[in-house]
Amino acid sequence: MMRITAWIVAAVLAVAGVAAAADKLRRGVAVPVVKIEKGEACVAPTEEMRRNHMRMLLRQRDLTMHQGLRETRFSLKNCVECHADGATGSVLGKDGFCSSCHAYASVSIDCFECHSPMRQVRTAATP
Repeated sequence: MMRITAWIVAAVLAVAGVAAAADKLRRGVAVPVVKIEKGEACVAPTEEMRRNHMRMLLRQRDLTMHQGLRETRFSLKNCVECHADGATGSVLGKDGFCSSCHAYASVSIDCFECHSPMRQVRTAATP
């Protein structure tokens, strides 16, 4: 009986130690700001969106550009309408929905080089 109790105590301490180490690691990185400004839920479950949102956007792009189909469910415009900050109207910036997740994942965002009213128009002379 004493041996079982010792194993249980050791297991509990091991789990607590792992949880404390994970908490320290999490505190060292700015956690993404995930907010939905409009609507009640995203078009897909959170875990699916985290893994597959780029695939969904690329598929939407292909349907629109190659087949002329404009389904709004996975459109970039639809994403921005729900996730844009109410004050700025943007998903970019320090606490912007897209920016905070992409900074957390260390991934660049190139969608808004073209899909933004404030985009910089590049010409052949512009590097």
